[in-house]
Amino acid sequence: MIFLHILLLAVGFTLLVKGADWFVDGASGLARKFGIPQLVIGLTIVAMGTSIPEAAVSITAALKENADIAVGNVVGSNILNILIILGLASVIAPLTVRKSTFKVEIPFMVMITVVFVLLGRSGKGISKSEGIVLWVLFLIYLAYLFVLAKNSKEEKQEVEKRTFKLLFYIFAGAVVVVAGSDITVDSATEIAKILGVGERFIGLTIVALGTSLPELVTSVVAARKGNADIAVGNIVGSNIFNILFVLGTSALITPVPYQTEFFADGIFAVAAGVLLWVFCLKNKKLTRPGGIVMLLCYAAYFLYLL
Repeated sequence: MIFLHILLLAVGFTLLVKGADWFVDGASGLARKFGIPQLVIGLTIVAMGTSIPEAAVSITAALKENADIAVGNVVGSNILNILIILGLASVIAPLTVRKSTFKVEIPFMVMITVVFVLLGRSGKGISKSEGIVLWVLFLIYLAYLFVLAKNSKEEKQEVEKRTFKLLFYIFAGAVVVVAGSDITVDSATEIAKILGVGERFIGLTIVALGTSLPELVTSVVAARKGNADIAVGNIVGSNIFNILFVLGTSALITPVPYQTEFFADGIFAVAAGVLLWVFCLKNKKLTRPGGIVMLLCYAAYFLYLL
């Protein structure tokens, strides 16, 4: 029976990754067609597009009252994004961090993670009103991106694909992601029951890894091609999106309970963000030694979860 649920989980992850890929392709192509700067596309559509699996899974989990998967997926993904994905990417090639990412986006990511931990800790859950707080912070972040994009100079790019085809990619991608999220939540919940482990553990590890596959692929490929700003910007943007939009939206739909055990996970997520900032202090680069330390930190965190 468990093999069937593992197979369904794999199917769910495949649908999530493929759907996110179609969505990003369609949205990016449409943005270029209308002359939206590449910087905006990278910081918004690509960063948020690769977080679509987290959004779909967490919102679906919240609707199904599987709060541990909803919260665990976001917190686990954010930890994994920094320590595993950026760790692996920096081992492949040194990652140069843009000035704005170092000075504004990484500190903002750490700050909102602290806000999330405090909100969850204070009321043992994230209420609808607190979901509004997260959404207000999200709108502030979008305003910052708009100002950043306005100051960037990008030429309009020609896109060969027709508008109808791009819209189809966006629609098909969204449908496939929703289907994948439904299968993923159901199968992950059943696996947790069969193995006798908590949904928190499943959400923080297996589901977090599966929904982080788009970030993993995007960042590792970007590192190999020398596009380091895309690799780091994608991860930081995705982590911000995960907390503010994903958990904010989940809380607006239904209050999200917060287990006391998540406090330690939240603190670890804050520490991962601080570690990333510290490693980028010198020359605004994340180098191989820093990447190795980050990978070892995740190994220690995984042992703690066990």
